Amino acid sequence: MRIVFIICAAIAMTACAGTGRKAAIIPDELSIIAGRLASEQFSGRGTGTAGDSLAALYIRDELKKAGARPFAGNGLQPFSVNVAVEPGSNNRMAVNGREYLAGTDFMPLALSANASLAAPVVFCGYGLLPSGDTLHRDDFSGLDLPGKWALVLRGYPESDPAAAGYGRLSSDRIKVLNAREKGASGVLLVSGEKWDPGDNLDRPSRSEARSGLPVLQVKRSVADSILKDSFMTLSELEKRSAETDSRAVFATLTEVDASADVNKKEAVTSNVVMMLPGSSAPDEYIIIGAHHDHLGMGGQGSSSRVPDTVAIHYGADDNASGVALMIEMAERLAAAGEPFSRSIMFVAFAAEEMGLLGSKHFVDNMGIDPAAVNLMINLDMVGRMKEGNGLQVAGVGTAAGLRDTVLAYSDTSAVRLSFTSEGYGPSDHSSFYGKNIPVLSVTTGAHLDYHTPADTPDKLNYEGMVKVGDLLYGVVSSVADSPERLAFTEAGPREPAGPMSRRRGITFGIMPDFAGNVTNGLRADFVTPGKPAALGGMQKGDIIVAIDSKPVSNIEDYMFRLGQLKAGQTVSVEVLRNGTREVLIIQL
Repeated sequence: MRIVFIICAAIAMTACAGTGRKAAIIPDELSIIAGRLASEQFSGRGTGTAGDSLAALYIRDELKKAGARPFAGNGLQPFSVNVAVEPGSNNRMAVNGREYLAGTDFMPLALSANASLAAPVVFCGYGLLPSGDTLHRDDFSGLDLPGKWALVLRGYPESDPAAAGYGRLSSDRIKVLNAREKGASGVLLVSGEKWDPGDNLDRPSRSEARSGLPVLQVKRSVADSILKDSFMTLSELEKRSAETDSRAVFATLTEVDASADVNKKEAVTSNVVMMLPGSSAPDEYIIIGAHHDHLGMGGQGSSSRVPDTVAIHYGADDNASGVALMIEMAERLAAAGEPFSRSIMFVAFAAEEMGLLGSKHFVDNMGIDPAAVNLMINLDMVGRMKEGNGLQVAGVGTAAGLRDTVLAYSDTSAVRLSFTSEGYGPSDHSSFYGKNIPVLSVTTGAHLDYHTPADTPDKLNYEGMVKVGDLLYGVVSSVADSPERLAFTEAGPREPAGPMSRRRGITFGIMPDFAGNVTNGLRADFVTPGKPAALGGMQKGDIIVAIDSKPVSNIEDYMFRLGQLKAGQTVSVEVLRNGTREVLIIQL
């Protein structure tokens, strides 16, 4: 036996030498790949940027060198995303016939619809509505808003004893949705002196879901011209609106004639899709994935933790580390000798930071039946293994025996594993879990440099990344060659716990369409059996268009509506099913 082992090892070493590929994961090579991706050349790999495109080409070429070949075409899977918005040419505003200048006196917001409105203006204070048992303020009570503009102060009254509670309900979007719910046909937002002493206009940049109303931010001078005939100033109203015993809301004597024009700016980005063909079961797949995008230059509207800093966000751990490990794993798997029974696919996802858009596009356009995928392994932030060698592994409950498989290949002296059964999480594996595909998602955890320019390659633990790769090599090899397929098991919810639903514990039990593939409404990509939506008759593919007769145009509307609900409440939910509008009654 010893002689046979030595001969086989020698043959394998010869084969590896012949291809130049190594049957081991090398720290120095991990450092080269991660360092290149997280360098100034790629400028933070912001979705749709030149750095993003360069990263995709680099990853494809490195996977080719590792021994993988394109799954289809040239190995790139391009798709379009809305990366930004910019003011159009049809922005105008007149107050009682006096013209104001776009960009100087007013600015359309990114959430605005492209629409015009000539109508009277109603001042609505801070635009707040009651919430829960402790927040009772209603700035819309008694106002006649249908067909009119709502003039609303941005922010919240800091002098109000309940100010801390209102802070989470004071975003521009929530105020606009509040006004829309009360019948307003357009919204004018203005910053009081306490909220923004500089009275700066926010130029629309990042793309976000439209509200269905024209929405303009106006300077205080414009607001004062609106209030002039009512013998009021914004400064006075800001003070009065902050008082708890006095509601300064009223219909003005002024008409505003305005148009909002905001154009979406699209860009093309690409997933990278490469593979090692299988032998006896080439039409069955193991997928190893890692997102290649990051935050570019950061700034306002990005998810940077230092949004006032415009600088390269290198994204070394998030997620150059995952991509580098995927490429090195591809090389080691290619150097294994005989092909594995099942094919192994390597996917570098684009636009993860924008809401899992790349993995969502991939699972909807794989070109294979999702049932052919035996397992998806996601690598996201695997480069900061700390003292103690901790590794978090999520998804072990999504297939029978998956946890045991991981344990079988773990060297407890090298890594200390912590497990989570659930298949849903804030990374690309969630898109696969929604397609009934068993998943594993591994990470070494968060750190203070997360989503800041300080996430640099010099801070990565490359020896720790080798430990992660060695563990996963065993898992992949076992699953790729096993005569038995993994059997998918439901493990936890398929929807996010958004800020509103977390606070109140309210959930329908659906996995929403994060990519916004429908233009009006929110599609349920999965309906969890036994949860309120399923018990109320909702089906996969239903498009939610209203909750309790209040419109739902997108995922932001959906989360906002959830935040208004209470446990035990019964709500009517209007859905489009195969083009037909139906009403469901759902008990929460």
